[in-house]
Amino acid sequence: MKGHDWINTCLPDELIVEIFRRLDSKSSRDSCSLVCNRWLRLERLTRSSIRIGATGSPDLFVQLLASRFSNVTAVHIDERLSISLPVQLGRRRVTGENSPASSLKLRYVNHKNGSSSEDSDFDSLCLSDTGLAALADGFPKLEKLRLIWCSNVTSHGLSSLAWKCVYLKALDLQGCYVGDQGLAAVGQCCKQLEDLNLRFCEGLTDKGLVELAIGVGKSLKSLGVAACAKITDISMEAVASHCGSLETLSLDSEFIHNQGVLAVAKGCPYLKSLKLQCINLTDDALKAVGVSCLSLELLALYSFQRFTDKGLRAIGKGCKKLKNLTLSDCYFLSDKGLEAIAIGCKELTHLEVNGCHNIGTLGLESVGKSCQHLSELALLYCQRIGDLGLLQVGKGCQFLQALHLVDCSSIGDEAMCGIAAGCTNLKKLHIRRCYEIGNKGIIAVGDNCKSLTDLSIRFCDRVGDGALIAIAEGCSLHYLNVSGCHQIGDAGLIAVARGSPQLCYLDTLGDMAMAELGENCPLLKEIVISHCRQITDVGLAHLVKSCTLLESCHMVYCSSITSAGVATVVSSCPNIKKVLVEKWKVSQRTERRAGSVISYLCVDL
Repeated sequence: MKGHDWINTCLPDELIVEIFRRLDSKSSRDSCSLVCNRWLRLERLTRSSIRIGATGSPDLFVQLLASRFSNVTAVHIDERLSISLPVQLGRRRVTGENSPASSLKLRYVNHKNGSSSEDSDFDSLCLSDTGLAALADGFPKLEKLRLIWCSNVTSHGLSSLAWKCVYLKALDLQGCYVGDQGLAAVGQCCKQLEDLNLRFCEGLTDKGLVELAIGVGKSLKSLGVAACAKITDISMEAVASHCGSLETLSLDSEFIHNQGVLAVAKGCPYLKSLKLQCINLTDDALKAVGVSCLSLELLALYSFQRFTDKGLRAIGKGCKKLKNLTLSDCYFLSDKGLEAIAIGCKELTHLEVNGCHNIGTLGLESVGKSCQHLSELALLYCQRIGDLGLLQVGKGCQFLQALHLVDCSSIGDEAMCGIAAGCTNLKKLHIRRCYEIGNKGIIAVGDNCKSLTDLSIRFCDRVGDGALIAIAEGCSLHYLNVSGCHQIGDAGLIAVARGSPQLCYLDTLGDMAMAELGENCPLLKEIVISHCRQITDVGLAHLVKSCTLLESCHMVYCSSITSAGVATVVSSCPNIKKVLVEKWKVSQRTERRAGSVISYLCVDL
């Protein structure tokens, strides 16, 4: 019967809540919450996580959210974000000069001297201990908390939260200047803590981390420490003694030496993931890991200069379960070290070699011969790796799904043909500044790799339209980036548009291609047309006519696009979230309509 509410009169709260929980998108749930007051109240009960930025007084924002969303278990507060407090939250129930809504002003007068205070302005944009206390009072069921660069939070606020949020399982304090007292309180109260990130927590010393390890050692499974100048081997020895169940450890410190890592290796035998960027470590540390951490699955070594192939031999000999290896700027590693890994770690699925200038073709050949389960390979700035290495990967690694090549000047079409012939399951191919790769190699990929959905060939100036046409005939792309490929024109991009109806991201094209995109790619969400002088307002109009899902458009240095084209994008795309353009191309009317959607590139005229 028209006008009769059959749902609210027949369905109990519990059933409507369960329906809301099964909605697969936030936008759908937001829409349902606007139907009536009852649905608004019930939908709030289903929210389990919130994300807060700095703009608009986060302390007040936390108080308002805590009074409305009682079942939240995960909170993410990042002061690098800019998420304004909705005006209606501060207007309906809270009014008057002395109300909390008055604190929404970003600038206010210092009543002692009648002047504007920059310090007060800064404080109003930062989460403080007051906000943290409100968070603890409002979300007692909290399990996950991320406080990213919340510089005004102190040990006092962290202690008050720890006493009330005893079910906390994951805590990220990146960039927070908390001290030992707060960390000790977490160790004393949060006995279920499993995941702790202490990156850039400069106020901590060994005392705080030792007390935490003693308090939550039985539950702690993941620990990250970076740029904490007062954290030394003493803390690592405490972790080794009390955190026997630790599975993940990330260390980035010049104050950690062999002593600390040796202790962790012996005391944490169940370690599965180890990331190290500690310039004072030597082969002895890796030898200890190879002997004791037999469950290790991920190893990442960054900017090491004091260990050699001996350390990798120990890993290859002992860590038979290793699946993921990253070697970045490890100058003293050679083909022999990579060969030891390949022979010993046959379960390897992910390999990244970045800037290791002594690793060449022979090392990669060993991987191709021994690591049959390899699914992702990244070779970055590897000048000594040539075609023969990738040819062997093509022969031996038939399950390869992702290949990344950056500044590999010795790799050319022959290598790409070998990969295409042997790795027919390839889904992602990212190539940048590999100038020996041309049409022949990319055409081979299009002919053989029918599952390819993600292609980036940036600054490969030997690749032209013929290659893209072959890709379009063989693959249905979701992502394409061809910036810097000057031989690619509308013909290749039109072919991709017609053959890839699920395309979501595209970089670089012209008016004709824009028209084809508008007609054939309705799912497009991101487009980068910067530096495309051939694109005009007409092309933009064709694009936005059908691409109603467009969320991001970058169009700087497009000399043929005017303010009318910018207005067309803003007014025709209901989902648009970001438009990057020069300020002088935006009219006042468009600026008012778009608001924070538009980001400006400063250009000197």
